[in-house]
Amino acid sequence: MTAQTVVVKIGGSTLGHHDTSLEDLVAIQQRGVRPVVVHGGGAEITKWLASLGLKSSFVDGLRVTGAEELQVVTAVLSGLVNKSLVLELQSRGARAVGLSGADGSIVRAVVSRPSLGFVGDIRTVDASLIVTLLDAGYLPIISPVSWGTAGDGASLLNVNADDVAAEIAVALSASSLVFLTDVPGILDENGRLVSSADTKRVEEMITLGVIRGGMLPKARACMRASRSVARTRIIDGTAAHALLNEFEQNPGGTTIVR
Repeated sequence: MTAQTVVVKIGGSTLGHHDTSLEDLVAIQQRGVRPVVVHGGGAEITKWLASLGLKSSFVDGLRVTGAEELQVVTAVLSGLVNKSLVLELQSRGARAVGLSGADGSIVRAVVSRPSLGFVGDIRTVDASLIVTLLDAGYLPIISPVSWGTAGDGASLLNVNADDVAAEIAVALSASSLVFLTDVPGILDENGRLVSSADTKRVEEMITLGVIRGGMLPKARACMRASRSVARTRIIDGTAAHALLNEFEQNPGGTTIVR
C-alpha cells in the first residue's frame, strides 16, 4: 500500500508557540506517513524589517515587497525560519531537509500585480525533487520564496505560503492538506465552529464577510486543492497533538470539500 503524503502548512501565528506540531510531525513520519511542511513567518519578517527601519505594508493581505524587503523576506524565510525548523525537527529525530520554492524549480511564479513589487502568483509546480526526498526518507521543509520573472529578468519572488502549500499538495496528489492556525477552524457568523463545508458554502461565507482576514487565503487555498486532494483541513495548531489527532475519528477543526 502506498504511504500517505500529507502537506502541512505551518503559519507564523503558530511558529514559536511551543506547541506539539514538530513533535507530531516526527511521530507521524515514524508511523509511515510522508509529511511535507510549507511554512510562513510573517511576524518574523515584520520584526526584521522594523529593525532595519523598513515599514511593512499590505494590500489584500499580501506584503508589498520592494527590492530591499525582498532581501529580508528571503533571508528570514529561507534562512532563519527554515533552518530553525530543520534544526528543531532533526533534534527530535527527523531527517529534515530545508528548501525554498526556488530550489529545483519547485515553484515558478510571475509578477502579475507590479504595484505589490516582487510578489509572485504561482504558474507551475514541479514536485519531482520533493518526491525524490520523500522516497529517500527525508522530511522536506519548504519556504514559499520562489523563482520567476519580474520585468525582463529572472528574480526571487515572495509567494503566499498558503497558495504554495495548496499547489504542492495538488502536484503531489496528497491524501491531506492541513493548515495549522491559532484558531479552532472556520467560525460561522455566530462564532461557532464549522466542522465541514462545501465550496459553495465557503464562497457564501466569504461574500458575506464571515470568512475574512488571515482565514481568507487559507479557505481559498483549501477550495482550490479540494479538486484533487481528498481531504483539506484547517485546524488549531496550538492544541496539544493536533496533527496526531488528524488520524483519529473526531479530530476537530474544519474540513472543506468540493
